[in-house]
Amino acid sequence: MKKTIITMLITLVAMIASAETYNYLKFTKTNGTTVTYSVEGLKLTYDNTNVYVTNDETTATIALAEVQDMYFSNDGSTTPSYKIGDVNMDGNVNIDDVTALIDYLLSGNASNIDVNAADVDQSGNVSIDDVTGLIDMLLSGNV
Repeated sequence: MKKTIITMLITLVAMIASAETYNYLKFTKTNGTTVTYSVEGLKLTYDNTNVYVTNDETTATIALAEVQDMYFSNDGSTTPSYKIGDVNMDGNVNIDDVTALIDYLLSGNASNIDVNAADVDQSGNVSIDDVTGLIDMLLSGNV
């Protein structure tokens, strides 16, 4: 089933991309990182667990389970679309984010937070360590 969905997504993205010229293919992973590949000589193949990206520069393997988003872009940067620590997505990092992070850890409800921004220590999971890191950020002024 996942293979069928990925096939449809790749086909749809290819059809949309054919209408415009893009320079990069980007994958946003479930841990919030973004991987960018040039479209020069781009070839995508996949199996049940991985997508294989080949272009004029490299060949890479990405686990499908790690793919959150895939899109074409003219921006080659790999800057994440979120700000570390801005848990409640209001554009500021402050005590409200600490409260939102603690609420998330106690309830498991991620509907009002950005889980990627909540992973302050960039460990790949959100834990009490991220609360400590966020408080440290606030106290040190590194926001």
